[in-house]
This record gives sequence, structure tokens and C-alpha cells, in this order.
Amino acid sequence: MRSTLKASLAACLATTMLSAPAAAELSGTLRIISDMSNPAPRAVMEGLASEFDAMHSDLTVELEIVDREAWKTQIRNALSANAPDVVNWYAATRMTPYVDAGLFMDISDLWAEDHFDALASTKGAMTLNGAQWGVPYTYYQWGVYYRKDIFEELGLGEPATWAEEISNCQAILDSGRKCYTIGTKYLWTAGGWFDYINSRTNGYDFHIQLANGEVEWTDPRVRLTFENWAQLINMGAFVDDHQTYSWQEALPFMTDGQATAYLMGNFAVAAMRDGGLDDSKLDFYQFPVINPGVDYAEDAPTDTFHIASGAQNVEAAKEFLRFVTSADVQTRINGGDALGQLPVNSEASVSDDKFIQQGFNMLSNNAGGGIMQFFDRDFPAEMASVGMEGLQEFMVFPDNLDDILARLEDARQRIYQ
Repeated sequence: MRSTLKASLAACLATTMLSAPAAAELSGTLRIISDMSNPAPRAVMEGLASEFDAMHSDLTVELEIVDREAWKTQIRNALSANAPDVVNWYAATRMTPYVDAGLFMDISDLWAEDHFDALASTKGAMTLNGAQWGVPYTYYQWGVYYRKDIFEELGLGEPATWAEEISNCQAILDSGRKCYTIGTKYLWTAGGWFDYINSRTNGYDFHIQLANGEVEWTDPRVRLTFENWAQLINMGAFVDDHQTYSWQEALPFMTDGQATAYLMGNFAVAAMRDGGLDDSKLDFYQFPVINPGVDYAEDAPTDTFHIASGAQNVEAAKEFLRFVTSADVQTRINGGDALGQLPVNSEASVSDDKFIQQGFNMLSNNAGGGIMQFFDRDFPAEMASVGMEGLQEFMVFPDNLDDILARLEDARQRIYQ
């Protein structure tokens, strides 16, 4: 969808704009392409565009929202021909192809401004080759969201260890339900399971070494990760035919009570609530310990905005990045009634939403092992693609493990040359 948003919102925005950054004199057109296509993020993005448009009487904001999965293959072409001014993307390794291709603009000058001191904790994730290439606007925890009411019915508690996770799962299966829903049609959800089982088995440092191509996929420690995962797969813990579902299409298994848990990011809470799971039915726990000798590492992906190197309205694009990273805007867009995630500006307020508070406390106080960006962000794009295909195959055909690991190792040797 493409929409041009104009300033009929001035009256209703007057209060919120009092604490927003001082408006610069901007004119012309600001073109934004966003992949915030799910309902709650879409509403946030449309609101941001409308608000920024209303703040600048001589500026027209054109917002195009594209499907999140489609954007992963469209972004390069979009940045190469008739490039927009601002786009959504991801932090860390996922920036590398577009930085190396000269498609993202170096915005180190913005990061030198006092305003960006409040984003210092995320600066490393936005830095490549000693320069900064975008700004973060949100991050979020992953963990196990579960049917609290079903756990109570079965007399189960939140598992702290892998043995307790396995025991709970057996009790759930015995009740005629599946332990976990998942949709792996778009592959990345399987990456979350690998991230957690590998980091809980071998530790954060090992996981990142694997992502950096420094460890062979045929290493016995990697095989141990898959052996731990296979315990659940061979039990029948996951919903059937998950390779045919997107993550959204797999939600009804949980909301209808056919499965009891979902390893997922906090962005899914809005959809779970829309599916009828209020706080009396829905809860969250940190992925349990597998190897007591390693500390908790957590997936906490960071979502970002970037200025295209071919941007036509650079001044407006930079002002938009200042706007979306301001403390007031960060507080509002990450609230429980909006993205339902965590602000990156240290001066912003964290929502009192139950799950946002749980995530904030977990990442602040119980993630001593390290913070992972997620499988398809920590691994180079080509390795991530090949790797996630192997992870999905393993979940469907675990007996193929030897062939899968051999293929992934061949890919590692080719990709990381």
C-alpha cells in the first residue's frame, strides 16, 4: 500500500509533539518503505509517518508498507533503483551486504550528536568498518510463551532445567496436546530453537564463533546441540506439518489449546491476545538451562531504520531518524498498546505491560552470557539461508542429520573464504 499522509492530525498530535524534538524546516517529499506489515507494527508505522508529516507543513511523507517476508528479497532492488529516503532493516551482520554494496548511507555524523548518547548501548550493533549505518528503534526479548491455564490444569510449573522441560512436555503429550506450536514455512522460526539450544548447550561464545564461521558444523559440540533438540522432535513435541505454516498461521494451535507453548519474540503477544489469551491464560518463562556450566544468552533482535545512499531528501531523512529515536517517541511506540517491545533510548520509559516488564528484567538482570541478534542476523545472509533450510529439514527429518551437517559444513567452507 502507498499512502500520502497530510496534516489534518495537528490538533490531536499537539500534546504528544510538545516533548518531541524541535522541528527543522523541511520541505519536499520524504519517501519511506517499511516492512512493518503486521497489524500492530503497521499501525505504529502509519502513526509515525502521519505525525512526522503533521510536524512539517512544507513536507509530504509518502509511506509504502510491504510484506515483511517479501521485503527480505526486495530490499536490494528497492535500494538500487529510484531509492526511497528511509527503509526498515536489521542491525549487526544483516547490514553488511548493503553497507558493502554502498546502498546504506554512513550516518556517523548523526551518532556524534548529543541526542544519540542515549542510544549508546546499541551503537556497536549499528557499527561496521568504524562507521554507523542506521538507528535502532526497538528491540525485544524471545522466550517461551505458554498457556498458563493448561499448565495449571496439568499441575505443571515453569521449567528451569532441560530435564523439567522434557518432563513437562511428556505430561502435555499425555494429555493429548502438542507441547509447542511453530510455523517454519519461512524458516527463521527454526533458527530461534537452534539459537537457544546451541547457546544453552555450548555457550554464547561458541554460538558466535559458529556464526562467524570459526567452527565446523560437523564439530561434536554442534552435533550435541542437535541431539538435545532431537529429544523433543522424537517425542512428537511440535505440531505436525509445521513447514506448511507461517508463524501467524501456527498461532491458532496455541490459542485453541491444541498446543501449549510458543518459542517466539514478544511481538507475538498482541496476536496472542487478539486470539483470546488474556493474562489469566498466557504467561512467559526464560528458556531453561541445558548445561549448568554456561550462562544464559538471549535472543534480543534490534530493528532499525536506515537512510538509502540514493536518498533524495537527506535532511528530512536525518530528521526522521532523530524523531523516531527520541525518548518520547520511543516510549510511545514501544508501549503495550503499540509494538509491545523495549525502547532503545535509555531515557525512554518501559511500559508497565506484564510481558515487556518480564523481558526488560530478564535482559537486564539474567542474560549474563550475552545478547544474540538472532540466527538470520548473526550469521551472514547466505549462510543463514542455507543453515535455516537445514534446520527446517532436521525438524521434519531428524534422521537426515549427517547429511544436513555435511551440507552446512560444505557451505561454511565456501561462504567464509
